Amino acid sequence: MRAISGLWRWRRNPLCRTTDLAEAWLAFAAFVLILVAAQVTGSLVGTAAQEALQRSVRAQHEARHPVTAAVVRKLDRPPLDADPETSTGTIRTRVLADWTAPDGTSHRRPVFAGLKDPGRGDTFRIWTDDHGRTVARPLDPATASTYAVLAGFGAALAAGGLVEGGRRLVVRGMLRRRYTRWDQAWHRAGPDWGRTGTGS
Repeated sequence: MRAISGLWRWRRNPLCRTTDLAEAWLAFAAFVLILVAAQVTGSLVGTAAQEALQRSVRAQHEARHPVTAAVVRKLDRPPLDADPETSTGTIRTRVLADWTAPDGTSHRRPVFAGLKDPGRGDTFRIWTDDHGRTVARPLDPATASTYAVLAGFGAALAAGGLVEGGRRLVVRGMLRRRYTRWDQAWHRAGPDWGRTGTGS
């Protein structure tokens, strides 16, 4: 922002170098690009992610079904639950349960039940596919929308970072060229610097 404000103040200043103006214009262009490109990129990525995630939500809701399972018995020493979708802060007890799949087949398998103290005959809901195999709960539309917003926000930040990174690279190249010219000028003036009557 200093470079942008300096662009207006220094536009007719005799001490203003061409490189100063170039840096200020570059900062202004990067600022405008960040405002425009970040918003457009975030909007496009967020919209695309929303459409893809909502399609996935619909597909999951079509392929996964809630069924009622009945506890046969509680199982001791449950293994670690590595599924991030089921590893929530709720109480989950490992039980042997019976249920009937949407295709009418009967199943008896160990599953996790959201029951504090399960007893024989207690019922609870699980999610299965068409053939009765247990699956993770389908993604809900609100969570999918949250993921899409986060994707759009991340894309906007990435676009802004890319523009700023490009600006910094260009400024670094400009500084390198400026220092090279200074070194050359000092090299030419070095032997005579400070001597009276030399070359003047």
